[in-house]
Amino acid sequence: MQIERDTHLVLAKLPTTHYLLCKVKRWLEPLWMKLGTLETRLLAASLSCKPVDRPIYVMGLARSGTTITLDFLSKHGDVATHRYHDMVQPYLPFVWNWVLRRLPLPAENPKERLHKDGLYVTRESPEAVEEVIWNKFFPDLYDESCSAVLDANTSNPAFHSFYRATIVKLLLAYQRPRYLSKANYNLTRLAYLVRLFPDARIIVMVRRPVAHFASWVKQHELFLRTQAHDPRWIETIRMVGHCEFGHDNRFVNAGDTELVLEIRKAWDCGERAYAFGLYWASMYGQVFDLVERDPLVRAAVLFVRYEDLCANPRITMERMLAHVQLDVTTYRAVFEEYEGKLAAPQYYRSKLDSVELQALDRTTQAVATRLGYAD
Repeated sequence: MQIERDTHLVLAKLPTTHYLLCKVKRWLEPLWMKLGTLETRLLAASLSCKPVDRPIYVMGLARSGTTITLDFLSKHGDVATHRYHDMVQPYLPFVWNWVLRRLPLPAENPKERLHKDGLYVTRESPEAVEEVIWNKFFPDLYDESCSAVLDANTSNPAFHSFYRATIVKLLLAYQRPRYLSKANYNLTRLAYLVRLFPDARIIVMVRRPVAHFASWVKQHELFLRTQAHDPRWIETIRMVGHCEFGHDNRFVNAGDTELVLEIRKAWDCGERAYAFGLYWASMYGQVFDLVERDPLVRAAVLFVRYEDLCANPRITMERMLAHVQLDVTTYRAVFEEYEGKLAAPQYYRSKLDSVELQALDRTTQAVATRLGYAD
């Protein structure tokens, strides 16, 4: 595969303040956890009367359209979600947001995010943050030699209590009734998730394998270059619970360790299309299998193809809003904004050779057909 690089691309330098705040978060993590529990106790009266009502989850393999979907849904007046500023302090959502609202922070101009994909963000932009809490209570989730599947029989009362309290405190901080989360790694936790919250509404984003692979490799190469430019990115990305790309990239074990070992070996040997095809099929295949056999998961999940979102944004966005049970009547301006934003990406060019195309077709065809990709 050949990727046309932008030689004029300015690689992101990690702000020193952000790096130091992430380091402090990691160094003092046991303290923050205890303070988070204390915050819950102090707010007990307010939290007890605020339920977790139909939490909304957006997930999919990275580069499948989860970020733009999160951004679109976060514009609804009924939802609260984590923001970039929560990355450095996810354990005290109520106090942290209370403090931030009272700080004389300077106005911020949107900047293109690390991924260089045309999405511009500020500290107030929605982002995936809750992963650090999952990782704290389930520390083996990123170990390729261990299954990352959390199923209907999974039990972790300490996590459930802390996680639920975190959600409710965030809702209380924003005075909103519904929680919205983007957490891509939840693909292997669906059965557990719907046991925690039986009324959860879940959107699983999928993308045609060839385009998905091209975008995935483009991001991986960009992260490698960025981390070589500023090595602090490696540690910081690890600290916030993201390990898809760059020097610390890892493949999630969806229950088949031998397959993950094969994926890792192929990827490290340069057979990236074959490795990605196996990974794509394993992740989405296990979700589809679960939907077919688990009635609770089936009722909660809506598959959305990224291509449909780009080609027919209004219809697809209305379908998503209907599934997650958000009122559409006040959303006209948001529809118009995103109809202008959504289009098939043009920010990279790729060329796959015949061997790569055949590898992708061979490894993904069965699952891709189940997800509506006939060719």
